[in-house]
Amino acid sequence: MSATIAMPPFDAPLRASPLALSRKDQHWVEQTRDAMSVEAQIAQLFVLSARHDSAAENDGLLAHAPGGIHRFPTRNLDAAWGAARHAIERSDVPLILSGDIEGGMISYPFTTAIPNQMGIAACDDLALSTDLAAIVGRESRALGYNWSFTPVVDINRAFRNAVVGTRSYGSDPERILAQARAYVRALQAQGVAACVKHWPGDGLDDRDQHLIISVNDMDMAEWRATFGNIFGTLVDDGVMTIMSAHIALPAYIREELPDAGARAFEPASVSRLLNLELLRGELGFQGLIVSDATIMGGLTSWMARAEAVPAVIENGCDVFLFSRNPSEDMALMLQGLREGRLSEQRLHEAVTRFLSLKAKLGLHRMTLDERIAPLEQVRETLRQSDHLDQAARAAASSVTLIKDRDALLPIAPDRHKRVVIIADEGSSFFSGAPERDFTPLRAGLERRGFIVRSFDSDAIPTPDDADLILYLIGQEATPALSHIFLDFARLHGSPRNGMIQFNREIPTLLVSFGQPYYLYDAPNFSTYINAYASLPDVQTALVERLTGDAPFIGVSPVDAFCGKEQLTW
Repeated sequence: MSATIAMPPFDAPLRASPLALSRKDQHWVEQTRDAMSVEAQIAQLFVLSARHDSAAENDGLLAHAPGGIHRFPTRNLDAAWGAARHAIERSDVPLILSGDIEGGMISYPFTTAIPNQMGIAACDDLALSTDLAAIVGRESRALGYNWSFTPVVDINRAFRNAVVGTRSYGSDPERILAQARAYVRALQAQGVAACVKHWPGDGLDDRDQHLIISVNDMDMAEWRATFGNIFGTLVDDGVMTIMSAHIALPAYIREELPDAGARAFEPASVSRLLNLELLRGELGFQGLIVSDATIMGGLTSWMARAEAVPAVIENGCDVFLFSRNPSEDMALMLQGLREGRLSEQRLHEAVTRFLSLKAKLGLHRMTLDERIAPLEQVRETLRQSDHLDQAARAAASSVTLIKDRDALLPIAPDRHKRVVIIADEGSSFFSGAPERDFTPLRAGLERRGFIVRSFDSDAIPTPDDADLILYLIGQEATPALSHIFLDFARLHGSPRNGMIQFNREIPTLLVSFGQPYYLYDAPNFSTYINAYASLPDVQTALVERLTGDAPFIGVSPVDAFCGKEQLTW
């Protein structure tokens, strides 16, 4: 079987590979690859997921000898450290550890909590963005991570999209690119590979590729000026990996195949045209392409599993992400190879690229302690005082005042003493995400002399017993929600109560700790703030701004008025 990595088409731009190796490291890649059986090469393509930091889970995953393990946040540092070290120590071929290290509530509680991408963009400070990315890199490396599936470069144009939102840098392609460039450079400087996602670009469709294929409906002129420029510039900058998602780009497919029919809507994860012709050919990307999670509805609704498994690799991805049944999927990959639906060339290209990524990161040269240090050393690296200071600065800078039509702010105990909080508990798809807790905000108000009580659906507040209604709502972007909206029936305790609106009788303040578009569902509310995440530092900073102790300086990365004039009044 050939060990040569296929070159891009002759007319593609020639760019240096971000995985270029020394002669010695290249020899390690070739020697390691050639010593593997076909079955071992296939296993090397898989990154499986871990959620529990248990020895039993680890042993079950390692039994398949995967190329990597993707770790979701958990809550105990000792267990997380032990599980990572156990997995690294027991892998014959260096195991790569990956994560969705996106900030916001998708964080380990024992690391420095930074805002999500939209919160970072609202700070509008690239130097601060660089510092935050460096913190993520240092702390992630300390925990054994080598690969972060960030940054998200989706353009948040469809304001009803529940999965892009706060995971994005906003709706302005230039701002997205500037933020992503700063992030990629700082993260990779810390020895953690960045992964730009979601190829070929999400955020125009309000559907979620976790549930169904989403469609990027740009024409190619607009795509090349926006997403093409974003991805192409990051390729030029040397980003190591790109995630190919279950997103269709029909304009490009039809540009190449005018009579494509239904194929125009094939997801990128199994599209040779999008991965090999557009990404590798036109944009000249020579790094590693990882599929988005192969258990997602955007892929499973398009193609039967027996076809999809080999198709992911055959059509340009080098890594197969996640599996509900690794043994079965590895067998399907082998079956695809034997039946000619996966070529020997593509198998070797993919294995070579994945091993090259590991070699570029130096994993084959590191001792166990270099991969993940002894526990006390790790503990000292996390949550250092300068890390916490930078995170608090970012939290304070991110809070954005969108609307204060009636000059309600600042609030004060002599005018708004009795505060009724109507809170949305929120939820998250991600394993390990903490439950939302508004204690820091309530405590901050009470220390300043406010009397705070929670909403009681059996004792509806009136102007006689309440001076301020404070809605604490907002869902950070998370998979599988399908749609986001302000659910007054749930907030007020019943569908009948959902019809009650207090804003004309009692001063009312709406704060979103997640998506920035909830004013769409409350257009007549006079005061609206986007805080993007409910991190404790964000809550503390919010109280300071509500009471006039500090100014609002956040700059909205999106049109929080959703293009609707009504919302501005």
